Amino acid sequence: MVGPERPQIVLFGSSIVQLSFSNDGWGAILADVYARKADIVLRGYNGWNSTRAVKVLDQIFPKDAASQPSLIIVYFGGNDSMEPHPSGLGPHVPLPEYIENMRKIATHLQGLSDTTRLIFLGCPPVDEVGLRENTSSILREHVRTNELCRIYSEACIELCNEMGIKVIDLWTAFRKQDDWLTYFTDGVHLSGSGSKIVAEEILKVLKEADWKPSLHWKSMPTEFSEDSPYDLVYSDGKTTLNPSDWTFHREIQWD
Repeated sequence: MVGPERPQIVLFGSSIVQLSFSNDGWGAILADVYARKADIVLRGYNGWNSTRAVKVLDQIFPKDAASQPSLIIVYFGGNDSMEPHPSGLGPHVPLPEYIENMRKIATHLQGLSDTTRLIFLGCPPVDEVGLRENTSSILREHVRTNELCRIYSEACIELCNEMGIKVIDLWTAFRKQDDWLTYFTDGVHLSGSGSKIVAEEILKVLKEADWKPSLHWKSMPTEFSEDSPYDLVYSDGKTTLNPSDWTFHREIQWD
């Protein structure tokens, strides 16, 4: 650990998480917004489904760790919802098994500490045309459809509501936008505009949650925020401007 211990926000999931620092990604947005407030920790695994995630929960989130995350944002479902491959192999997870896996993930994470908060992300839609155009012919039998994404999204939302977990309906958040087909780089992974929607939805949940302490960035203390004689000086030669207050760009863009 370097310096004072900051709250940790862990992003846990498949490629939507692993790539969240690419292409103006939502992970990078959160890292910018939470600068000097919390550390954004990436635990994303390209190609993973919920079954594979369940097998390593104790390794990624050991219950005997010296400190536990303040917030874990979880996304699995896009790979699980793919149609079964004729070989019987591949990432597809039957819906009942997916629901049970997500329940196991939630239960494990809820047991880490009394102050570890959770947000689950429901499965977003895909651009089916763009996906077909960007998929290699050797992978064409691994089929993703919007209808399957919707079914798995609704299952995740229903489970979270049952367990009292904050959940974000990305399916609806995307589809209500006229330009949602521009939210992808390849039909499934997110462009900057798609990630902006994800970040906005996460920050909305954090602002509205009645968690104590609050995990919304505006409510969290800034590390080393005390005034210093080394701060920039106004033209009057007397008044200093603390760099911790240089948040005008975030104030404009993120609530």
